[in-house]
Amino acid sequence: MLNALISSKTRIKLLLKFFLNPASKSYLRGLEAEFGESSNAIRLELNRFEDAGLLLSYMDGNKKMFSANTEHSLFSPLQNLIRSYVGIDHLIEYVIENLGDINAVYLTGDFARGIESNVIEISIVGDKIDQSYLSKLTKKAESFLKRKIRYAVYGVGEWNGLDYDDDRLLVYSR
Repeated sequence: MLNALISSKTRIKLLLKFFLNPASKSYLRGLEAEFGESSNAIRLELNRFEDAGLLLSYMDGNKKMFSANTEHSLFSPLQNLIRSYVGIDHLIEYVIENLGDINAVYLTGDFARGIESNVIEISIVGDKIDQSYLSKLTKKAESFLKRKIRYAVYGVGEWNGLDYDDDRLLVYSR
């Protein structure tokens, strides 16, 4: 759907990178390696987003770093659009209802890093999670979203004892 509205694949990748996870920061050469595209195409799109005020930039040594401007009036609508495109909003709707005592759901893996993927990885934190119901809901959500869903379930005490990395994005909390 997003491809019909936005014809530039580079622009879509940048929207995913910066608006799916607003904590994402990157620089031109890093994006070039990540996307496998020419630096010129990426630079043009970065400049457009920066000129529009959607991205902020700062110098880190000799690297010009970019991040989403979370204060921009279009930040929330764009983030909602990107989350809808990925299917996170539907995934949460399918998975949370009647599943158990859920404290939080985190997006992990590629999407949490702002990289498009055919696999949505989530971590569910809670107690008394109905695993068979979760499996059924996941299969339904996969057919609806047309993406594979990989999940991990953690008890609250277990989750609090984990050593986290930065590649997680809170998508639900009670």
